[in-house]
Amino acid sequence: PVFAGMNGSAIENFSCVIYNIFLMNCTWQAGGDAPADTQYFLYWQKSSDEEERECELYIKDENCRNMGCIFQNVSIGIEKAYFLVNGSSKESLIQFYDEYIDLYKIEILTAPLNVTAHCTRDPTGCIITWHPPLTSHVENTKCFQYEISIQNK
Repeated sequence: PVFAGMNGSAIENFSCVIYNIFLMNCTWQAGGDAPADTQYFLYWQKSSDEEERECELYIKDENCRNMGCIFQNVSIGIEKAYFLVNGSSKESLIQFYDEYIDLYKIEILTAPLNVTAHCTRDPTGCIITWHPPLTSHVENTKCFQYEISIQNK
């Protein structure tokens, strides 16, 4: 069957975030009913024409159980990326968890670059300028929306 394995043994609370342009962190929690010796393994596929690859840099808990992964040199494509976490245990079969994720939806954008404020006493007040943030995938800088918070002292 598709969901072979003990109920409650698959990982929970899987989430990923992309930050600093090309780094990605994925984390999860052990299944509530997973045996104590369960070890988890994360595989991902950026697009359907790429090979599935295992995590190269696991984040481990105090029991050396894999609880996350750090990816480097991530680029955001137009297809949803596929993530699969399976597990192994001597006690029982472990259910797998999988999910398709649009990578652009999980990116934390960096701050805009070269922000400058030029203020005068005349009616024009202040002119604030900036350059768009660096990102691994947005080519059209008109896509960005900005919010300016001005706080008077």
